[in-house]
Amino acid sequence: MRIRPDRHILLRRDLQIVFGITLISVIGVNSIAPALPQIAKDLRLSEGQVVMLITVFTFPGIILSPVMGILADRFGRKRVIVPSLFLFGIAGCACAFTGDYHVLLVLRFANGVGASALGGLNQTIIGDMFSGNGRTEALGYNASVLGVGTMIYPALGGALALLGWNYPFLLSALALPVAFVVLFALRNPEPGPAPPLREYLAGAARSAADREVVPAYGATLATFMLLYGVLLAYFPFLMHRKFGAPPSVIGLMLAATSVTTIIGAFNLGWLSRRFTPKTIIISSFIGYAAAIIMVLYADSLWLMTVPVLLYGLANGLNIPSIQTHLSGSAPMEYRGAFMSMNSMVLRLGQTVGPVLTGFAFHQWGMEGVFLFSAIFSLLSFFLLAVFMHK
Repeated sequence: MRIRPDRHILLRRDLQIVFGITLISVIGVNSIAPALPQIAKDLRLSEGQVVMLITVFTFPGIILSPVMGILADRFGRKRVIVPSLFLFGIAGCACAFTGDYHVLLVLRFANGVGASALGGLNQTIIGDMFSGNGRTEALGYNASVLGVGTMIYPALGGALALLGWNYPFLLSALALPVAFVVLFALRNPEPGPAPPLREYLAGAARSAADREVVPAYGATLATFMLLYGVLLAYFPFLMHRKFGAPPSVIGLMLAATSVTTIIGAFNLGWLSRRFTPKTIIISSFIGYAAAIIMVLYADSLWLMTVPVLLYGLANGLNIPSIQTHLSGSAPMEYRGAFMSMNSMVLRLGQTVGPVLTGFAFHQWGMEGVFLFSAIFSLLSFFLLAVFMHK
């Protein structure tokens, strides 16, 4: 049974528990991004090798996210989320106790397997619990919580990296108490008896292939290619090269993006009454392009905060708008697969983004990474403007 939205929506215990899952879902990359230069130095790795710690973490989600969604639709949300949280926490912590690069890659892969269910199923549960504008508000608040995580974790990761390159990985341990809370305290709606597998897969495929949905998946892909390919992978190196910034300063700068992400997402319910989700999604890519160009040409740390805040605002409006558009397009019996498909596309963007910007780096250097990404943002704007308004 869906929860009827009201002004006390933020006080609902079950929604607060889902917020805990959301906070865990963004630890995996945001906590170690400021430490990447330190990891490269201490383990004697190249920039390309250390960025692989992001790639192997995000790769499992490409394959497993839709599988996790199907399992959640057929067997229940909690039966998938709880084991995923335990795996995430155990494998993530284990990364802190090895100095072998290849073992670290294996553990990061396992860490990513645990993460593959979290980003899609937290939104699925919110979609199950709420409807109409209440769903938009709840997803906006959820994105604000995500913004809090992306603000706190880089700062914590950067501070912990001062103690040693491996300390930021210990933040994954936070997944373990959340797993117990979800197991024993979360009271969420679960889908009814599942239809035969073939019938279920056919229905889910029809929903996911809708012409209103495919461009939204494209927007997710482009959004996370930019976020992980530029902001999280190469922005720390730009800060280090250009200003000699230590991990703590890089972490604080990355955390600053989340300030406006929180502001934008928290006010999405108000903004969505004036503009359609499609308009908000499309417009955000102009914000990305402008921010990336400004980052490249900012000549002081103080000036760097302007594009960083602009980028965060674009994220705060864009990401929950995509989620609202998708969640409202899926019936409950398919919502797990539907939203997890978006999570799969998200992971694809996270994985492909650093590869493409890595190619740009080797071809044109650090400036080429940011110019390439700005052009990609503008191209995404034009394509979405055409296909989302058809």
